[in-house]
Amino acid sequence: MALDQPGPRSSDVMARLTLSAMDRASGSPGFWGEPEVHRALLVSGLSVLVCSLARLRADLD
Repeated sequence: MALDQPGPRSSDVMARLTLSAMDRASGSPGFWGEPEVHRALLVSGLSVLVCSLARLRADLD
């Protein structure tokens, strides 16, 4: 998706998907002890950060 197109941003979508998945799975016993959860949160958080930085850079240029 181009930076100037209207609609949801990929960082917005990734953040909503991550929060939704965490909300559904957090009721499971041992959820936070799983290494996959830590990796998924790290990857999605970095994805949101990189996307946001690209938008900020585009806005400042």
